[in-house]
Amino acid sequence: MSNNADEMHAMRHSMAHIMATAITRLWPEVKLGVGPVVEHGFYYDVDIPNVTISDDDFKRIEKEMRKVVAEKQDFVHSTKSIDDAIEWAKAAGQPYKEELLNDLKRSGTTVAKDLSQEEMGTLAGEGSAVDEVGFYTNGEFTDLCRGPHVANTGDVGEFKLMRVAGAYWRGNENNPQMQRLYGIGFATKDELKAHLQMLEEAKKRDHRKLGKDLDLFIFSDLVGQGLPLWTPRGTVLRKEIDAFVQELRSNYDYQPVEIPHITKRDLYETSGHWEKFGDELFRIETREGHEFVMKPMNCPHHTQIYNSRPRSYRDLPIRYSNTTMVYRDEQSGELGGLSRVRSITQDDAHVFCRNSQIKEEALKIWNIVERFYGVFDMTVRPELSFMDPDEPGKYLGDQSLWEDAQKTLEELVVERTGETTTIGIGEAAFYGPKIDFMAKDAIGREHQVATIQLDFNQPQRFGLTCTNENGEDEQIIMIHAAIAGSFERFLSVMIEHTAGNFPIWLAPEQVRIITVNQEQVTVDKAEEMREYGKALGIRIAVDNDNESVGKKIRSAAKSKVPYTIVVGEKEVNDGVVSPRLRQDIAVMDVQSELHYEQFFKTVANEAKSRVNKSSL
Repeated sequence: MSNNADEMHAMRHSMAHIMATAITRLWPEVKLGVGPVVEHGFYYDVDIPNVTISDDDFKRIEKEMRKVVAEKQDFVHSTKSIDDAIEWAKAAGQPYKEELLNDLKRSGTTVAKDLSQEEMGTLAGEGSAVDEVGFYTNGEFTDLCRGPHVANTGDVGEFKLMRVAGAYWRGNENNPQMQRLYGIGFATKDELKAHLQMLEEAKKRDHRKLGKDLDLFIFSDLVGQGLPLWTPRGTVLRKEIDAFVQELRSNYDYQPVEIPHITKRDLYETSGHWEKFGDELFRIETREGHEFVMKPMNCPHHTQIYNSRPRSYRDLPIRYSNTTMVYRDEQSGELGGLSRVRSITQDDAHVFCRNSQIKEEALKIWNIVERFYGVFDMTVRPELSFMDPDEPGKYLGDQSLWEDAQKTLEELVVERTGETTTIGIGEAAFYGPKIDFMAKDAIGREHQVATIQLDFNQPQRFGLTCTNENGEDEQIIMIHAAIAGSFERFLSVMIEHTAGNFPIWLAPEQVRIITVNQEQVTVDKAEEMREYGKALGIRIAVDNDNESVGKKIRSAAKSKVPYTIVVGEKEVNDGVVSPRLRQDIAVMDVQSELHYEQFFKTVANEAKSRVNKSSL
């Protein structure tokens, strides 16, 4: 069976229906929600009166699913009028399906933000009437669905049920809580096995566990969910990442700016963000009754800096950079470690330029992206995110402007890579299309990281212009550029990518000095070394605890310190050290002897050069 994206989607969608068939056989009283395809698999939301599915039930469900597969039931498509479909849901005792169908009849769409279109039947355009909806039947099971599916249940590959979680119906906490049963699916046993092995490795690399083990960040119930607190060691990571991004940007003349963390609502009403994201804003009312919000993005503020005085075409491009926090009222159930938080640190930048300068500026940003991720041994590839022409109401601006901007980005990708790339229809920001960069980590997972976004809507809404060669006002373009993007999310990826074995330049503690004993002469020599290394900019610590040398060495290894040196009588007398290298940075398994001053100069040079491997 060919393993292309469309076939995998149809296979995993069919697996969701097979799982629903099995659950219906085991618990005929089940009330079904929706069952879309997700990354690597599928899920189905179910409501079973007086039954809580647990991991112990997975084998039963999988056994029944395999029976359905063995029966090779054909997936048969049919249609019903919307009224007949509603009667079908009533007769089948499926209130959740009935609710969806009533929404379709009333408004032509559903409002569940996490609802996959394939679960909605055949939809008309938003706001228009639906006369007919689609169904698929396999054996005794029939479901509201528009497909796609494989030919019969025997055509699916290998699957495994993974977990069950609570999920409010349609994502609304005022609705009943259902049980969401997740499974993964692949074309072959080998692919499934490889994925399961990757998941086991991912558990070891979980950034939440490593964040605690390496003392990088914490969460406090008194502070609140989704609001991480960074320890001194974790703060080193943040500052080093930011310094690297700003160093790369300085090569292209980005100018740092700073903005407040709150704003009047008027700013976001003008930009269009209030209408689109009003529910995600943290709102503040002053003593005088004025309404402010915590900023969820920075771009509207930057437009005001640009617009603070007249600009000539000779001034452009103007490039602003700003590392700052934004705040979004994410729902509690959506929060998870650093991957999804309420306080988000962005290495934000905005380029104000003319239409003719878009490609050149975007390519400069691309250079920064490749250099940044290359340091982490992560290759990036571009994907395009375009508007959905069938849902124009989701976006700001004239469709012809969108088409021109999308064409520009498509040409840019071809020019840079020599080939076309994936286009995600409906994945654009509401104000413009973008290039999303995907990076593969050490265990094969892909993550969306940096972005280059075109924005012609905010310049229009805020009246951002320059005076052109003819003395006329010319509408400009705004390019949004994020390199690390969200520091929190990037660090969650980077911690797991490195398994906490941070590159030498990034490690919170680059060298640890271990004393053999607590004699004053030994302690003094260790402090002398520390001061010398510190003067070179090395992050260095001394372990003078009253413990065995072996235990101290193990502690340094557990903390994933790149270099460890032991100071005893020999080191006190002649200053020569034999550095112990963390295994992942060692070029070969050799401990070189060299004077500590030479050693520290080498480490300082490695940190400055941002190398991943030791030169010792």
